[in-house]
Amino acid sequence: MKGFLEDANYSIGLLDEGATLADVIDNCIYEHTHTGKKAFYVGDLGKLVRNNIQWQNVMAPIKPFYPVRCNSTPGVLEILGTLGIGFACFSKSEMALVQDLGISPENIIYTNPCKQASQIKYAAKAGINIMTCDNDVELKKISRNHPNAKLLLHIATEDITADEEMNMKFGTTLKNCRHLMECAKELGVQIVGVKFHISSSCKDLQTYIHAISDARCVFDMAEEFGFKMNMLDIGGGFTGSELQLEEVNHVIRPLLDVYFPKESGVNVIAEPGCYYVSSAFTLAVNIIAKKTVECDKLLPSGVEQTRNDDEPVFTYYINDGVYGSFASKLSEKLNTIPEVHKKYKEDEPLFASSLWGPSCDELDQIVENCLLPELSVGDWLIFDNMGSGTLGEQSTFNDYQRPLIYYMMSFSDWDEMQDAGIASDTLMKNFFFVPSCIQLGPEDRFSTAA
Repeated sequence: MKGFLEDANYSIGLLDEGATLADVIDNCIYEHTHTGKKAFYVGDLGKLVRNNIQWQNVMAPIKPFYPVRCNSTPGVLEILGTLGIGFACFSKSEMALVQDLGISPENIIYTNPCKQASQIKYAAKAGINIMTCDNDVELKKISRNHPNAKLLLHIATEDITADEEMNMKFGTTLKNCRHLMECAKELGVQIVGVKFHISSSCKDLQTYIHAISDARCVFDMAEEFGFKMNMLDIGGGFTGSELQLEEVNHVIRPLLDVYFPKESGVNVIAEPGCYYVSSAFTLAVNIIAKKTVECDKLLPSGVEQTRNDDEPVFTYYINDGVYGSFASKLSEKLNTIPEVHKKYKEDEPLFASSLWGPSCDELDQIVENCLLPELSVGDWLIFDNMGSGTLGEQSTFNDYQRPLIYYMMSFSDWDEMQDAGIASDTLMKNFFFVPSCIQLGPEDRFSTAA
C-alpha cells in the first residue's frame, strides 16, 4: 500500500467495518518504529467522496474545479476525476497530470495570473482554452500565443481585514475592465466570463455580495463590446466546514438567482481546494532530538503566572518541517495542533514546549508554543488537517525524504461510489482489503521497505 508522491502505482486499503483510520495510524507507527522512523501520511480518500456529496447537497448547481496545486497526489486526483470534478491548473505539469487521467480540456482551467509564454503555447496545443487574466500585458501575451483562448477577467475583491497582513494581490478594478475589453476587442481575443477569489480567512461574507455585484457590472459592460459571457468563477476560500459552506451559500444564492439566473445561460463554477483535501490527510512525525531550555518566550500565554521557576521548558525537533509538509507555515498560521500518539495519564503534568523541523534553520519552527507531556526521542506526534498545501510539491532542502502516503477508504464510501456509478475499472484495481483486526509487521502488506 505504499505510494510515493511521484508514483502513480498506488494502492488504496478498503477498511473493514471494524477497522478505523486510527488503527491504520497505530499499525503504521508500529511498522515504522521497527523499520525506520520516517514521517508518513494516512489519506482518507472516502472523505473526498463525502465532501463531494456535501458540496452537491449544498452548492449545486455550482460546479467545483479543484486547484491541483492544493494536493496533487495521484490518489486524490484520480478520485476527484472519477467524481466528475473539473480541475484548475497553475502550470504545464499540472495540466499534464490531469490530462493523463483522461480529463477533457473543457474541464480544465489555466488559472496562473502570471503565465509563461511556453506554457500558454502548451495549453493551446492541448486544447485548454479557458484561462484567467487581470492586466493588459498578460492579455497581449495570451493573444500572441493562444489565439483561441477564452478569458475570465479576474477582478479584485476587498477581502483584507484589519488584523491581516497584506498579501500579494491579483485582480483588476472595474474601471480597468473596460480598458481590458477594449484591448481584447482590438486583439481579437474572446472574453467569456469573470473570476474573483475570496480568502478563507475573510470573515465578512458581505464581501461575496460586493464581488457578485461587481461581476454583474462586468457582464453588463461586456454586452456593450459584443462579448458573449457565459461563465462566473467564484473562486476558492471554502474551509471544509459544512457550516461555512451553508453560510456562504445562504449569502450568495439569492444574488446569483437575481443576477445570474438559470435562464441567463451563465455557468457558475468555484475552486474548492482545501475544502476537499485538508481534513482527509493526517501526518505522523517522529521526535528526533530534544532540548531543555530556559526561555520565557516559549511559554503559552497565561502559563507564566502558574509555572514554577524550576519547571523545564522543552524544545523538540521532528523529522519534517517547513521545507517539507509544513511549508505553508512560512506564510500562514498552522491550522492544526499536535496530538501525542503514546498513551499518557490524564493527570500527567504538561510542560511548555516548542516544535522545530530538522533543518536547524531559524525559519523551521512548526509550533512556537504548546503544552505537552514530557516526550522522548522516538515518540510520535500526529497532525490532523494536513491534506492541503505541500502534498505533491518537491523540496530542495538537502536530502529531505518526502513522507510515504497510505491511502484508505471505508467500505461504505466505496459502496457510495459504486452506487453512483463512478467507480471506474482502472480505479478499482488499486483497492485491496484491510481486515478489522490489524496486526502488521515488516513482512505484511503495509511494509514500506524497499
